[in-house]
Amino acid sequence: MPTNHAAWIVAQGKPLEVKEAPYTSPGHDEVVIKNAAVAINPVDFLLPKVVSLFAPQAKLPFIFGTDCAGTIVEVGSGVTAVKPGARVLGLAVSFDKRSNKASEGAFQEYTVLRSNLITKIPDWMSFESASVLPLGLATAACGLFLEDFLGLQLPTAPKSQRPTGQTVLIWGGSTSVGCNAIQLAVAAGYEVISTASPRNHAYLKSLGAAEVYDYNSPTAVHDIVTAMNDKNRISAGAYAIGVGSLSACIDVLSKTKGKKFVAQASHDIPMKEFPTNMLAIMYRMGSSFVGWKFKGLSKGVKYKFVWSTELMVNKLGFEMFEKFLPVALSERSFVPAPEPQVVGKGLEVIEQAFEVAKKGVSARKIVVSL
Repeated sequence: MPTNHAAWIVAQGKPLEVKEAPYTSPGHDEVVIKNAAVAINPVDFLLPKVVSLFAPQAKLPFIFGTDCAGTIVEVGSGVTAVKPGARVLGLAVSFDKRSNKASEGAFQEYTVLRSNLITKIPDWMSFESASVLPLGLATAACGLFLEDFLGLQLPTAPKSQRPTGQTVLIWGGSTSVGCNAIQLAVAAGYEVISTASPRNHAYLKSLGAAEVYDYNSPTAVHDIVTAMNDKNRISAGAYAIGVGSLSACIDVLSKTKGKKFVAQASHDIPMKEFPTNMLAIMYRMGSSFVGWKFKGLSKGVKYKFVWSTELMVNKLGFEMFEKFLPVALSERSFVPAPEPQVVGKGLEVIEQAFEVAKKGVSARKIVVSL
């Protein structure tokens, strides 16, 4: 068996510790990859501080991490689509209660991945670029395509969908989830209106957004409503990403024609200000919930929070990772986005990468090479 090492959470609120970890062979419909790059998401640097609240099923020490890319070294029974030596990206799901296995965390040298959550990557694509995709793609796909959310028609590659004549609002388009949501919605035949700071407008248009507005503008909601109504656009719903996004999306949908539903991907607590005290977290989040509930009811707009790993237990995982993404990447109609920002190499760098990610990045995703 190979020697494995991991960046462990050994105690809540303490820095990660890099030390030896068991090598776990794959089970049925599983593979093991040797990681070459991992990416950092907000959930990754928040969980070590609040494990008992957001992942109480995880018994410390534990291994988290969600985004990874590397080379398959072993396949389990039932796996026929890939073989050892294949270059893949994958969504690691150790933090999900339906897994709850440290062996399925990304922050280690060898990770067990589920075969419906991996995608072969083209030879021209680096592991670092590939690693930015899994969680952003999964979160975007769940909000856009699951019936409990926007329930849009699925994307195709090569693109064969006729335009639906409907428009999706993606608030926070330069985020990891936003960049993936724009590309997925366009590939599914929808027009996209998005928001970002002005320096990222051209980038989002290169991903397929028809129009992009400055979310910091005091007239952003009014401008989007005007753009929707003046062109007689029909809304297919909205995706809210970032602080204040849900409230803004509710305002837009309440004044436009079409679907009155928002897929919500984030809370209204800035990452730089996220408290570690459990009572403070519950108070801040509770206050937001009350405000959202009142606003949604008063304006006739429904919303629901997206749980990114929901596609691990339904056909959407296969549709995204096995059917759509390999073809779309190979023909370059779907690109890894946002751009990777590599901060170093080795498991020991992950803690440093957390600190960089907490400060915030724009149209970038923090990556560590292994």
